[in-house]
Order: sequence, then structure tokens, then C-alpha cells
Amino acid sequence: MPASPTSVESDRVMDSQAIPGPILLLGAPGSGKGTQAKELMKLWGIPQISTGDLLRANVEKGTAVGKAAKEIMRRGELVPDAMVEEMVACRLQQPDTERGYLLDGFPRTLVQANWLDGYLKQQEVLLPVIAVNIQVDYNQLLRRITGRRICPVCQHIYNIYSQPPQRGGFCDVDGSRLVQRADDTLEVFTERMRAYEALTAPVIEHYREMGRFLVVDGNRPVEEIAGDIVAEVARWRNSSL
Repeated sequence: MPASPTSVESDRVMDSQAIPGPILLLGAPGSGKGTQAKELMKLWGIPQISTGDLLRANVEKGTAVGKAAKEIMRRGELVPDAMVEEMVACRLQQPDTERGYLLDGFPRTLVQANWLDGYLKQQEVLLPVIAVNIQVDYNQLLRRITGRRICPVCQHIYNIYSQPPQRGGFCDVDGSRLVQRADDTLEVFTERMRAYEALTAPVIEHYREMGRFLVVDGNRPVEEIAGDIVAEVARWRNSSL
């Protein structure tokens, strides 16, 4: 007998009230990872921790690590792992991370993943990181990225495949001619996918071997995907107790 709508809703509330702990959100370009992060922040009441945001914040505040990172970036070099790890460690000590947090862009490499595991163990954090991969078909990713068009005036976003304007090539709101961003081309998408897979493959394998890797179907409505992530994480946490 199928569960009633009331019982299903009750289950969702219970799942969202469970302590999520540290969550690494993974997803290829166009998978909707950023959208899901916003949904999960609301459902769980936990912060999103992005290394890009941390870098910008430290540079703007003029912290010691921010000044050092700014000089490194000015030279066109990559900020070293040790510096990124220092910023992440500082952020994880803030009180809003007590119930958990969504990691975005970190750990990006196997070295960073090993550091994070070691750091959390050292801090005696009882809940380990769970990696959640939002999986979307390659062709769907391609359509989401290369089909995207933007109004240069009101910034409204369309997709010529899934959300086309009423009049081809023109904004429904103000009639402006729509544009395609330079990084929404097939060539750029292919290169971004290649770089993502090369960087992420070792991280995925690390968490898969540890038994802390979940996959959700990202070819569905936003709310459905978010609800699935919350339920799967709650199920994993409960089974590991």
C-alpha cells in the first residue's frame, strides 16, 4: 500500500530535521549544483562553504592569508593547498557549522580530501564527510549549457531547448536581442568537462572506497532532487549509527 501524502510529507520533515553533518556537493558544469546548494541550505539550515567565497572574503578583509593569496593570484599562480586549507579550517570553526555544512569547490583534489578527513578526525568531529554527486546525462548537460541565452538588459535567462522565448532570439520582458555567453559554447563546455572529470575522478573514488558516496538523479525537478538528497543523507547517517 503506497504511503499517503501526509506520511510522505512527515518523512520529509523528519529527514530535514536530522543532522546532515559535512556534505560535499559534486556535480558537472550544468548539473544544477548551485541551485541545489541553495535549496539544501534552506531545508537543512546549514551554510554553504565555497573556497571562492572564502578567498574573496579574506582578500577583502585584508587578513594575512588574504594578502598572501592576493599576491599569488596577481602573479597568475594557483593558491597552494596549504593556504586554502588554512582558510577552510578557520571557516569550519564558526558556530553556524555545528549541525553541518555544504562544501562547494573543496576538496577539489585527493590531497585536499585526505587533509579534510585528517582535520575532522583531529577536531574529533563524529560525523564524516558524505560526498553527494548530482548526476545528469551528458546530452542534457550539453543542452543546458549551450542552449542558454541571456537578456543583456534585464538579465533574464532562457534556454532555446527547454525554456525558449516566445519570439526566437528576443527577450519576452523588454524585447532585447538575447546573447550567448562566451563560456556557453560547445568548445568551452567540452574543455570544462574534461577538466572537471580529471580533477574530480580521484575525489569520487576516494569517497566511494570509503563507502561515503551517494549518487542522485539530477534529471528531475529541483525540489524533487533536493528532497532525494535530504532523504538519502538521513538514511546513510541512520544506517551508520
